[in-house]
Order: sequence, then C-alpha cells, then structure tokens
Amino acid sequence: MVRHQPLQYYEPQLCLSCLTGIYGCRWKRYQRSHDDTTPWERLWFLLLTFTFGLTLTWLYFWWEVHNDYDEFNWYLYNRMGYWSDWSVPILITTAAAFTYVAGLLVEGHLVLPHPGMFSPDPMGAIPPLRPTADFLFQDLLLWSQTQVLALCHIAVGQQMNLHWLHKIGLVVVLVATVVAMSAVAQLWEDEWEILLISLQGTAPFLHVGALAAITALSWIVAGQFARAERSSSQVAILGTFFAVVFTLYLAPLTISSPCIMEKKDLGPKPALIGHRGAPMLAPEHTLMSFRKALEQKLYGLQADITISLDGVPFLMHDTTLQRTTNVEEEFPELARRPASMLNWTFLQRLNAGQWFLKTDPFWTASSLSPSDHREAQNQSICSLVELLELAKGNATLLLNLRDPPREHPYRSSFLNVTLEALLHSGFPQHQVLWLPNRQRPFVRKVAPGFQQTSGSKEAAASLRRGHIQWLNLRYTQVSRQELRDYASWNLSVNLYTVNAPWLFSLLWCAGVPSVTSDNSHTLSQVPSPLWIMPPDEYCLMWVTADLISFTLIIGIFVLQKWRLGGIRSYNPEQIMLSAAVRRTSRDVSIMKEKLIFSEISDGMEVSDELSVCSDNSYDMYANSATAPVAPRGSSSRAKILTDQSGH
Repeated sequence: MVRHQPLQYYEPQLCLSCLTGIYGCRWKRYQRSHDDTTPWERLWFLLLTFTFGLTLTWLYFWWEVHNDYDEFNWYLYNRMGYWSDWSVPILITTAAAFTYVAGLLVEGHLVLPHPGMFSPDPMGAIPPLRPTADFLFQDLLLWSQTQVLALCHIAVGQQMNLHWLHKIGLVVVLVATVVAMSAVAQLWEDEWEILLISLQGTAPFLHVGALAAITALSWIVAGQFARAERSSSQVAILGTFFAVVFTLYLAPLTISSPCIMEKKDLGPKPALIGHRGAPMLAPEHTLMSFRKALEQKLYGLQADITISLDGVPFLMHDTTLQRTTNVEEEFPELARRPASMLNWTFLQRLNAGQWFLKTDPFWTASSLSPSDHREAQNQSICSLVELLELAKGNATLLLNLRDPPREHPYRSSFLNVTLEALLHSGFPQHQVLWLPNRQRPFVRKVAPGFQQTSGSKEAAASLRRGHIQWLNLRYTQVSRQELRDYASWNLSVNLYTVNAPWLFSLLWCAGVPSVTSDNSHTLSQVPSPLWIMPPDEYCLMWVTADLISFTLIIGIFVLQKWRLGGIRSYNPEQIMLSAAVRRTSRDVSIMKEKLIFSEISDGMEVSDELSVCSDNSYDMYANSATAPVAPRGSSSRAKILTDQSGH
C-alpha cells in the first residue's frame, strides 16, 4: 500500500479573496485571473475613475461651502415654502457616495499577484520560496501601495471584472452627482467661486500632500517600469509619470494666496458686524440676539427694517411670519400674509423664539444654558425703537429697509417714518450705515451724519460722486486689487456673510476692513490668521519639498530596477488556472518541459507510483506537489517528493 501525503498547501490569501470578491464577486481561487482586462471592463474602470474625480470635487465643494449653508437653506425655503436643514443630509450623502466610489477604485487594483503562491509544508520537505511572515508583510505593503496605484489608474494585477450591482451603483452615483452639480450651477452659480477662494487657503498644503502622494506612487510606477519588457513601454511609463511629476513641481508658480505675505504687512483684524444680532446664540432679530452680539464687543449690528400696517418700524428679514414666528400654529390663515400687512399690536402677540429651539438652524440650540433656553423660548418681535435704545452708544448699525407691498398705507412714506424714528431716538448719526438706495439726496439732507452705504459694486470714482462712504458686498464679489483701489479712494468695504474661520483668515490677510457674520462669537476669538508665511519661506519650503521628492523618486526607480529588472518567475498553479502573468508561448513550453523532466534528471522513478495511485484512486495526489522553477542563475531545481510505505 502506498500512502501519499501532499507536502504543499495553497496559501489562503484571504485578503486577495475579499478584494476580488467585493469588486467582482470572484471569491474562489479558480475564478481569479491575470489575463488582460477586457476593453469593456477598461471602459468601466475609466468611468469609475471619472466618477471618483467628480465626486471628490463635489465633496470638496460641499465641505468648503459650509460657510453658506444657511444661505442655501434659505434659498430652498423660498422655493419649497417650508424650512429644513438640507445641507447636512447632502453632505452625508455626498461623503457616502464618495467613499463607495473610492472603495471600488481602490479595490479595483488591490489585487496584485504574489511573486510566489505556495508556502512550505510544516515538515520542511520543500525549501520555502518566502517565509510565512513575509507573506503578511507583502499583504500589508500591497494594501498601502496599491491605494496610490489605483488613484493613478495603473492597471496591474488581477483581471478586473466589476460586478453588475456595482455598475448600477456607479451609474446612479454618477448621474446623481451630475444632476446635483448642474442644479447648483444653474440655481447657485456664484457659489462655485468659493472653490477658487478656498484654494487660496489650501493650495500650499495640498501641494505638499500631492508631493507626498506622487512620491509614494513612484514605488509602484518604478515597479512597472522595471518589469516592462519593451523599450516603448518603458519610455511611455517614464514620460507620462515624469510629465505629471514636473507639472506638480512647478504648480506653486500658479498659487496666489493673500496669506503669503510678510507678517509686518498684516493689517488690523476686520471689524465684526453681527448679522441680525447673534443668530447662532439666539433667535434672529430679537432683543436677546442683539444683546448677545453686544456682549461680544462687536463693531456693529445688522438689521432689516419692515413697517407694520399701522406705521410701526419693526425688525423682520422674511416677507412673511411663517419661518420665524408661531403664526402658523396660532393663526394659520395669516401664515402667508405679508408681515407688513398686520398691525403692530397683533405682531406683539406672536412668539419669535420657539422656532429657533424647534428647527435649530445652526445646530447650536443644545449648547444654550437653561436660562438662555427659557429666554429664547419667550422672545417676541423686536421693534426698531427697542434696538436703538439697546445699541445707543454701544455699536454701529447697518440698516436695510424692506419695501412694503403696493397696497400698504405707508407705501409712499415708510422711508420718512423710519428716518423719523431714527432721529427722534437720539441715536448718533455717524453710527448709522444707511444701505437703502431710495432717495439718497433726501436722506443726506435730513440726516447728514449717516454713512451712506451702497450694495452695488461700481467704479470708485462713481461711488465717490454719489457721496458713498461704504460698500456692502458679498465676499465673492471683490478681489484684492479692487480692495486696494477702493481703499485708495477712501472707501471702506464690508463683506457678508463670513462664518468660517478659514474664510475670515483669508479676508484678514487681504485687508478687508469689516465683515458681517452669523458666527461672530467664534470669529471674535480668532487671535490671528490661521496661517501666514513670508514669500521667501514659502519659496524655500516648496523648492525643498520638490528636491526631496525628486531625490526619493530617483532612488526608488534605481532600487526597483535593481530588485525587479532580472526577475522572471513561473508558477505551475498559475499556468493551470490561467493565473500567471502572461509570458511568450516558448517560455511557457520550456517551463513545462523542465517540470516534466526534472525527476528524470534526478534519477527518480515514479512510473510505478503513478500506476499504483491510479489503481488505488489516488490520482488527485499524483504530481500535485510541484515547486516553481527557480530564477535563472540559481543552482536549485524543482523536486517531487512522495512518502511511500508498502506491505
């Protein structure tokens, strides 16, 4: 009786199985292949790469636009008729879609072949091609390296075969992203400018990160270069890679940031104007909101003035009372009626604070103290006279006036009524920034101390002829050069609405005199710009980073060429399962001949054993333990061992 014991076993390669399984539902070893990827699957990979770039851009945009989430919600409120915070669900959905696409892109190439696919029998009958610990190290190394490889679309390793469910998911993500970006481009076109503005603050650091990524990627590219058998392939790999590298090295020449400046040239911190008070700490346009803003020692307060049906100026941003009062609960028939078409006595009966605690527009209501919570819950609509009494001698007021409907009894005189309330209050005229463009000559005559403010961007000379002293513009409407031009004409510029510290820092470096903010309690605590760097230091930083990166890349190419340049390995399992890297047919024939005749050269007689195996139904073990042919130059040869015992 002859007993046969397999002296080798296949390495489980669980990581590889998971990757090919998740990507293409190829969980079994025999389902994997190193054959060339089909043109159809390459097209899907190109689509996957494009979707990855598109979702990455959309995610970056939506993260940077968090400065304007309230503006976005306000726009949707006007379109849909009810208030909801849409920004966070969109951000979460975008992040989930990006993670899914990025996972597919990484998994699409986290399937590189191992140089050897056998590990030794524990008895040590066959010399190991690589220690078992080295397998683990290889897996970890491949996992880290091929993430970078996938991002650069280097198609190596296992044959790609994206599962049809992933294809459906990919198309859904792509279509949804295109629709979302198109909607923003049409409905919120100006917001795309925030991408360019944000890059002024992030580009220097993104450049350093890109250098680190391209340097790490060079390990994989150098490996492909070393394995390439044709000179044309090597030239293509080398030319493409170094074209990208040198483009990246020279990218800082196109980077322009106001924070790349000498520290001595940094201007004073921009003055802060509370947008409708402090709307993150209290309901907007209420006495509590304005008081919270004054506690922060702000330069000024911004308010929108509306006039009631009986001629009382009060503070309200919206046309109706639906969003910021409880009118829909108490008087649903009046919810959509213009607020200016109601008497002041009726308006005073409404609650203007409960909505803030219920909708939590800035996700800050939970941070209120119990006393602030009770106070916010009992706020009412604030009149202009109440604001003037609170702010007198404490802050400058940036006032905007809302026109009443045509049928309003004070349609023709609401400006006079508002001016009369301002002048009779005794509020200092020089502390009023007057924004309405209506009847400016009359306003200058009645209140010569008001600082005339324009909300339209015009030439400096034209503004000065109109006796304009301030400009109130959106932060995307003015450049650094225009700021300098306005300053030379003694025109001050206030930008709205600035909530993010990174944006506040950029505007500080750009020399903006003042900003309007919902987040004044945070910006008031910013002691200096988030970063500032002299031009010489920045130049030294990116040149040094480029030189280090270039040196490492050259060293990596030399090392990979030395390691992999002469390696030509073959594996019988890969041949039988079509899992080996393709070689010429002549090389494969030579390898098979060496495997067949290796036992003859060793003087081993196995024909009897094979016949016994056949008689005893042990064909499955015959010739099953073959080792790969050693690389050229090695003196070791493949052997076949069997353990026999007879009776």
